[in-house]
Amino acid sequence: MEEKEVLIPDGVTVELEGKTLTVKGKKGTLTRTFKVPSAAIRIDSGRIVVSTPSSRKNDVAALGTIASHASNMLHGVQEGFEYKLKIFYAHFPMNVSVTGNRIKIDNFLGEKYPRYADIMGDAEVKIQADAITVTGVSKENVGQTAANLEQATRVRHRDPRVFQDGIYLIERDGVKLK
Repeated sequence: MEEKEVLIPDGVTVELEGKTLTVKGKKGTLTRTFKVPSAAIRIDSGRIVVSTPSSRKNDVAALGTIASHASNMLHGVQEGFEYKLKIFYAHFPMNVSVTGNRIKIDNFLGEKYPRYADIMGDAEVKIQADAITVTGVSKENVGQTAANLEQATRVRHRDPRVFQDGIYLIERDGVKLK
């Protein structure tokens, strides 16, 4: 029998209903359903315990995945996640603005029509000059919003050594990227 544990910190309440885990903290609430038939999840004296009766490679890997998701949920409702992106351009200054649940990118490489990137879930986007900050409770929503921004400004059909314009991720949760 294999099992993994995740400690529940003070100030966070965790509820389990079947295989649906609900985590509440000072930043918000996250709910996730785990659809792994071989895994059993239980809350035991301040810990989330994920176990499986078999020791098959795929079942043990699923335990690690569920434990990581639970850990990310706990971190998100306590401290949240913050990704920082930077706007780079050489000749054509980009105008980036938030309109509803989309980010509008005007004048990318001098293009006539704007490009758009979707804001996922409850992620919040703040734009100051050439810096974009994406914050939120869910790591998946924050990461996907940042990825959408990068993909919206991907340069195609041009020499990438010359055309280095775009929006690039520079910091993830306080850790600078190379």
